[in-house]
Amino acid sequence: MENWLGKSLKQKLSLLIIISVLVPVLSLGLFSYYIAESLTEEKAKSSGMNTLRQIGAYLENMVSDAENLSLFLIGHPDVQSYLKTPERDLLKQTSIVNLLTTLSISKPYIANVMIESNDDNKPSVSFRSVLESEWTDIQSEYPGYYEEYPKWWSPVHHFVTSDGKEDVITMSRPIRSTSKYYNIGMLKISLTQSVISNHLKQAGLEGEGVALLLDGQNRILAGPEGYSTNKNLNDYFPGIVDFKSKSGSFDYREAEERSTVLHYQMPNVNWRLVGIIPAKAYRAQNQYFLTLTAIAVSISMLFVIAFVLVLIQKVTKPLSALTKFLRNSSPDEPLPTLPVTSIDEVGQLIISYNRMSSRIINLTDEVKHNEALKKEADMSALQAQINPHFLYNTLSSVHWMALMKGDEKIADMVGSLSDFLRFSLNKGQEYCAISQEILHVDHYVKIQSIRYPDKFDYEANIPAELLDLRMLKLLLQPLIENAMIHGILKREGKGSIIVKAVSAGERITFIVQDDGVGMSRERLELLREKVSANLGIDPLKNNDSAGSSYGLRNVHNRLQLHYGHEAGLRIESEEGSGTKVSFTIIPLQSEIK
Repeated sequence: MENWLGKSLKQKLSLLIIISVLVPVLSLGLFSYYIAESLTEEKAKSSGMNTLRQIGAYLENMVSDAENLSLFLIGHPDVQSYLKTPERDLLKQTSIVNLLTTLSISKPYIANVMIESNDDNKPSVSFRSVLESEWTDIQSEYPGYYEEYPKWWSPVHHFVTSDGKEDVITMSRPIRSTSKYYNIGMLKISLTQSVISNHLKQAGLEGEGVALLLDGQNRILAGPEGYSTNKNLNDYFPGIVDFKSKSGSFDYREAEERSTVLHYQMPNVNWRLVGIIPAKAYRAQNQYFLTLTAIAVSISMLFVIAFVLVLIQKVTKPLSALTKFLRNSSPDEPLPTLPVTSIDEVGQLIISYNRMSSRIINLTDEVKHNEALKKEADMSALQAQINPHFLYNTLSSVHWMALMKGDEKIADMVGSLSDFLRFSLNKGQEYCAISQEILHVDHYVKIQSIRYPDKFDYEANIPAELLDLRMLKLLLQPLIENAMIHGILKREGKGSIIVKAVSAGERITFIVQDDGVGMSRERLELLREKVSANLGIDPLKNNDSAGSSYGLRNVHNRLQLHYGHEAGLRIESEEGSGTKVSFTIIPLQSEIK
């Protein structure tokens, strides 16, 4: 990551700006999602509580209707008269049955209405004949209950009538004499449990939420399939807390098993409506909001990224152009001038760069001019010190004196030396024809062959078409000298030195090869390091000036100064087999006059 950031200012700016913009966008998206999630849950709770209140209102009407019916029947003259009369009166019994039938037949939630007398000799009266019942009077379990409580609602129980078997919830209350206020009988109004259950099934709570009707002991009176009546709520939801308020909500369990429990206490009866909504119901709705949020955030991110990239591209394009120019520019060539497309800080930077480039070009030209003048002055001083005409005349005199005495070897050596020095000075000119360079090498070889007779053979293979081309002078002679002194003279017997030139397109490669003693790999690497030492090294401070490295380094430096860095010497050697030194140049096309 760090390497990637370090590559480009454009990458840094793009990443930093994108992060600085996307973090708030993502934060806003997450905040919106959590707000929507919270609102979804609150909406589900509010909707669930409204549903429970609506069901409660329906049940309250049902309970109120049953209670009003009970009050009407308790005070009805026929009921009072039937219960007070000690004899059986079939006519009154029939009249009461008709009354019960008339009051109950139009109410589908009333399963049965029964009037029982305290006199065991009088039969019970109801608009449906009860053949079998599981109902247990609470008075038998708790004596004196009716003196404290005027009515009592039973749990769910079965009874069998002429119409079949039904589950009912029965309200029972004592019938007292209207004149003397003593118990004369019992009134039982049974509500059809299936009607209540069907209404709860249609509650429509969120997701797979269920609605249950509980009695005062948290026993289930009615609910959807899968919930048995008269079982405690804790049997299905272990550890559920007791309901401490008349209505409200709380969470049951945590994490993935979390559910929201809604409860509503009915005011006129000790019943409680409970709604249980699994948390996954919220997640199903939240998934929709999450999808919308993700789409909105993604579109915003794409827009931000595209906008940032376009903006950064516009800002960094001039800087990128400047960097490209500087990276591709050669140190040996003038710096290019960049076009100015704006007047902002980047434009001012390019203007300053163009001024600096122009100033560098002027300084470079000035330095080159001064170096040329210095070199010309040094050469003139050297020529003045040597006084070549006096030297040439003296060598010519020695040459003729040797000839007059018949010493041809001395004459040849002095003649070759005179030609060798004349070419080396060459009036300060740096370039010569390849033929002149080879002739200069021939003079040197002739002098060394007289000095070391029968020690080496010399051969020059230069194609005739290359002889008129021009090259930097004094390149081959130091290589011949190095081959002779450090290769041939150190071997046993006679050796050979070969000079050849090979052309390839515009380039010419010169090779100087000997079969001398060569050198080891370690010494070869050391020699290469010394030859490649910094330009301009002072030979007087070099302890190897008498060795091979100074002459080779001099040639290597001159080649790089005049032909470029790729034109330096290439040295190959193998111990006991000899050494090969080569270099490649692009020659000039016409001979020096």
